Amino acid sequence: MTVPVRPRRTTTPAPPTGTRWLRRFHTAPAGAPRLLVFPHAGGNASYFFPLSAALADHADVLVVQYPGRQERFGEPCVESLHELADLVAAELIRTQDSHLDRPFGIFGHSMGASLAFEVACRLRDAGFPPAALTVSGRRAPSIPAPGAVHLADDELLIADMKLLGGTDEQMLDHPELLAAILPAVRSDYVATETYRFRGATPLDCPVTALIGDVDPRVDEPQALAWRTHTTGAYRLRVYAGGHFYLLPHLDAVVSELRADLPAAGSDTPDNTPIRKDPS
Repeated sequence: MTVPVRPRRTTTPAPPTGTRWLRRFHTAPAGAPRLLVFPHAGGNASYFFPLSAALADHADVLVVQYPGRQERFGEPCVESLHELADLVAAELIRTQDSHLDRPFGIFGHSMGASLAFEVACRLRDAGFPPAALTVSGRRAPSIPAPGAVHLADDELLIADMKLLGGTDEQMLDHPELLAAILPAVRSDYVATETYRFRGATPLDCPVTALIGDVDPRVDEPQALAWRTHTTGAYRLRVYAGGHFYLLPHLDAVVSELRADLPAAGSDTPDNTPIRKDPS
């Protein structure tokens, strides 16, 4: 739930295409499955450019751009995950001919995992069920994650960002940059810490949970509870690292997403309930 250091980029990103809610950084092969990506708290669409690049030969990746970030900087942030899920789902349904016109998977990290789940439920209820849901760095919706960091002063908010790791220390020491990013970060903390599950019917698609083994925000039992939110297959992947384990394990995360996507190949997906990656 913070603004992380950008992972490596293999090329300079071209201007993205899409709507104000959805960013497409790369062109996928014709007929490729689609992947909807939901960033973490304080995050933005550009953070997932490397993931999009790594999947470009396999999937049409669309990254959600929340209000208050980058080109949407002047728009007010949304401080309710349920309201944000309503807005994103409505945008996807409104543009269904271009965004829900093929099998699709959904991926979210941290706050984005809870949001991805809520959007998946709304799309399912509207007749557009996802083929797979991959959630990262987040406890199951049925396990509340209350907190009061959003009520704290800036010093304590910044301290929590440091605790989670993945934050550019130079950014935290730059007053002008801090002034620009903290309002969105605080709004996301509000949305995350006040989120409560409302008892949606379980999904029927496969759900994969990915976590770091020393993440201060989620442990294995909390991640295993995701299996109660689907009647489909469930698996847990545990990697060495903290809340932003996915930075050094980007290749492994991409491999998981390839396996989860509906047209990932003819091989049978690995549905081993728990696998630990010691690397």
